Amino acid sequence: MKYLLPLCLLFSPCLAAQPLSSAEIDSIAGLALKTFDVPGIAVAVIKDGKIVHSRGYGVRSLRTRQPVDENTLFGIASNSKAFTAAALGILVDEGKLNWDDPVRKYIPEFKLYSPFVTEAFTIRDLLTHRSGLGLGAGDLMFFPDSSDFLLKDILHNLQFLKPVSSFRTKFAYDNNMYIVAGEVVSRLTGTSWDDFVESHILKPIGMLHSAASFDRLPDKSNVIDAHAPVDGKVQVIARTSLKVGHSAGGINSSIADLSKWVLLLLNQGKYGEGLNKSIFSDQVLQELWTPQTIIPVENPGYYNNHFEAYGFGFFISDVKGYKQLSHTGGLEGMVTQISLIPELNLGIIVLTNQQETAAFRSVTNEIRDGYLGLKKFDWISQLDGERKEALDYGRHVTDSIWNQINEAQHNPSKIDFSLYEGIYRDPWFGDVLISRKNGKYWFDAKRSPKLTGELFPFKGNSFVVKWRDRSMDADAFVMFRLNEQGRGDGILMKPISPLTDFSFDFQDLDFQKVK
Repeated sequence: MKYLLPLCLLFSPCLAAQPLSSAEIDSIAGLALKTFDVPGIAVAVIKDGKIVHSRGYGVRSLRTRQPVDENTLFGIASNSKAFTAAALGILVDEGKLNWDDPVRKYIPEFKLYSPFVTEAFTIRDLLTHRSGLGLGAGDLMFFPDSSDFLLKDILHNLQFLKPVSSFRTKFAYDNNMYIVAGEVVSRLTGTSWDDFVESHILKPIGMLHSAASFDRLPDKSNVIDAHAPVDGKVQVIARTSLKVGHSAGGINSSIADLSKWVLLLLNQGKYGEGLNKSIFSDQVLQELWTPQTIIPVENPGYYNNHFEAYGFGFFISDVKGYKQLSHTGGLEGMVTQISLIPELNLGIIVLTNQQETAAFRSVTNEIRDGYLGLKKFDWISQLDGERKEALDYGRHVTDSIWNQINEAQHNPSKIDFSLYEGIYRDPWFGDVLISRKNGKYWFDAKRSPKLTGELFPFKGNSFVVKWRDRSMDADAFVMFRLNEQGRGDGILMKPISPLTDFSFDFQDLDFQKVK
């Protein structure tokens, strides 16, 4: 598929693109629905202070078949992070906070693995993914949705997460620090992050149908269901309730409401008739949109990207010479994207109810290309090819493992499973029970009920756990350490598939047998 661009440039009648008409966006969105097997999409385009396109496509749920419209509510997941940064910015404007204040000034019990990093860690560090922890470290405390971890548990357990790089030297996406950032808002204001964001941002700018979490939505009559492939067929899956971590990914909203948020950003924090009111200052917005943590760029690619960085709640890059602010969001069964090019006074919002990122990427790219004046390029075919290639590779890896397991079951060797049975404890994730159920070997996580499944012998002391919930494409190796008597005294884990969502951070677990 990497040859599509040269072929387009050399042989097809590629004319300079113009901003897409609503009819053209309708066509692209409809094709994306079909190509990527996504039940529903909502798309909004904001240009020069006006909403020039705002429509829904497909259905909210494969069960109800009700249509998506501009007011249909989606979980926007990590697009919530920009709201958290803005909330802290409001407190900066009020003189209650400085970006470089230490976190422990507001949360005295905040503690990381390194005492030095604990004391040096600032509000700025919370927002910029440079803690030294690995990608998605600790996400299993709230992902997949079902765990019983509370905010106090997450705060306590951060000290057990071991860094994988030096402090402030490397970008690694981190949800838990945004959870801490939300708690800073709460400690300073005496109210919850949810209440503060709704009262200081959502309601003032007219996002009246949105809420800081699904449970707080004032009206649930027009909401999507989550969808994901299960055994090769897209279907409705359980909705994420996200008991904790709203400041990292809790907001539920629509393109109609989010267009008001995008307008606020493009208007430098101002809103109202004649832009006579403000939520935050231009100085705060500049901090949000200033590179804080550098992200290496391997090659310029289609948009001639020469730099990428993370600001506060936004990825920052250059696209054909323009500065772009963007972010994506993903929860079980739904993924979203918001992109802004301030120099063009342009914003693009794409929300979907299936966890296939190629859908929102293709729609966003097609719309953006028109405003950049680029030659027409078939992003749907390009990204569909890339997706199929990745899925084929993922299947090749996982099928190889399961083929070996199936062969071993046909020629079983005697396993003394009593050597492995027992309770194993990780310092931050808690206990798992390794046991027999109805003649099968089984893995049960005490604090995350969805992480339950059958264990299959693989090689030596290694097993593979097949999760009972098949919407989780996250089966994992379970590797037992043995003591001098040949009995299991520890467990390490890692995902089987290279496509496993990074929030299944099994590699960060280190279990010791306790019983």
